[in-house]
Amino acid sequence: MEESSEQQLDAKSKVTSQLIDFEWKLGMAVSSDSCRSLKYPYVAVMLKVADHSGQVKNKSFEMTIPQFQNFYRQFKEIAAIIETV
Repeated sequence: MEESSEQQLDAKSKVTSQLIDFEWKLGMAVSSDSCRSLKYPYVAVMLKVADHSGQVKNKSFEMTIPQFQNFYRQFKEIAAIIETV
């Protein structure tokens, strides 16, 4: 079995940060220095998290629409499981 380089959360994992705020926006990249007509939709996510000492940090990332759709599906699955607990 091949080990993944990504750290996986499980029931024994210690959560080290707390989500303070979650913001998102839908954007459209219309051009770049190498492409005149890009028309590339994306979702930008901005997170505000507090570490174990209480220091608040901002983190941001962008997702393509297919990545966002997968992200959304996973959260729907989590919500469905939580409802059964």
